[in-house]
Amino acid sequence: MSAAAVLAAARAKGWRIATAESCTGGLLAGALTDIPGSSDVFERGFVTYSNAAKVEMLRVDPALISAYGAVSEEVAAAMAQGALARSNATLAVSTTGIAGPGGSEFKPEGRVCFGIAGPEWVSTQTIDFGAPGRAKVRAAAVETALRLLAIALDQTAPNS
Repeated sequence: MSAAAVLAAARAKGWRIATAESCTGGLLAGALTDIPGSSDVFERGFVTYSNAAKVEMLRVDPALISAYGAVSEEVAAAMAQGALARSNATLAVSTTGIAGPGGSEFKPEGRVCFGIAGPEWVSTQTIDFGAPGRAKVRAAAVETALRLLAIALDQTAPNS
């Protein structure tokens, strides 16, 4: 799903979008704001690369980060919920992962966790993209986040 299509779907519903990014470092917000006229749909983006930024800007509970690590569905959910709570958006998506190089046995390079939150729900997903290189992992994460936004917009009632 293209950024333009996501914006058009959100526009049709009268919804606004916020992003909370770690491993993508603003690339998702950049993809959305590359589209002329995006300001009527894109509300704001949070780039929370450090754990401190996640806590300070999105109010992610430090205990979640300690218990599960920054690259976890628990933190991805909290990031999306935090972006929603700290914006005028109707829908928020988050990315947190290990773009590479590096990783560990338990959190390998190329693992990205996503969170997507609406007014009364949140869902998460983890994808292991492998180790094709940092740029490819980040690009794949942006594409996945756009797809998750499109699915959420498609599955919710019009103007809800």
